[in-house]
Amino acid sequence: MENSEKMAIVSLLDRDPELKQYYEEHQELEKKLDQFQSKLHLSPDEEVEKKRLQKMKLVGKDKIMEILERHRHTSS
Repeated sequence: MENSEKMAIVSLLDRDPELKQYYEEHQELEKKLDQFQSKLHLSPDEEVEKKRLQKMKLVGKDKIMEILERHRHTSS
């Protein structure tokens, strides 16, 4: 996410509960993925979990961007 997008998202969090939910989930997934990144080696199960979390994070980011785009269209 670009910095300008992140600022726009943060400014809308109080007004859009759906956006807030996806944003908080995105932040949580990022923390979990950082834990995997700090390890030198991952077990096969950890690799699978890492991939699953990455996919969930990507889906969430898509939803966040969709909501942000919707807000941009309604405000113009």
